[in-house]
Amino acid sequence: MKVILLEDVNAQGKKGDLVNVSDGYAKNFLFPRKLAKVADAQVMTELKNREEAQAFREAEDRKAASELKTKLEGLCLVFKTTGGADGRLYGAVTAKDISEKLEQEHGIKVDKKKIDVGATIKTTGDFTAEVKLYREIGATLKISVRA
Repeated sequence: MKVILLEDVNAQGKKGDLVNVSDGYAKNFLFPRKLAKVADAQVMTELKNREEAQAFREAEDRKAASELKTKLEGLCLVFKTTGGADGRLYGAVTAKDISEKLEQEHGIKVDKKKIDVGATIKTTGDFTAEVKLYREIGATLKISVRA
């Protein structure tokens, strides 16, 4: 019997999967616990539409991430801070600072958790930061710290 899982079921599949199970397993275990429903024509159409909508959303997200990548690749953020004579800063430039500066100066909103600075920036100079925009899409952002 073909059923669509409404919840994750151990050893069968994840929510939304179409699986083939024995009649007894479906009638005695899955249906009473509301873990699955019969895969009739209407349910199959709903599943197909849901998959198409999800594929469309992913394509739109990927396209938006690619456009944002092209914007970020050409940017160079300049931070003017105070520091000691040897080039060391009194504070540090963090991912939060980078995120705020992107939003203030360029209107680009990027979550600070998606910005990877590497080691904290505690000296003056030129640095790069990786910005994770989507699964396989990332941008390199140039950062310049001046005293």
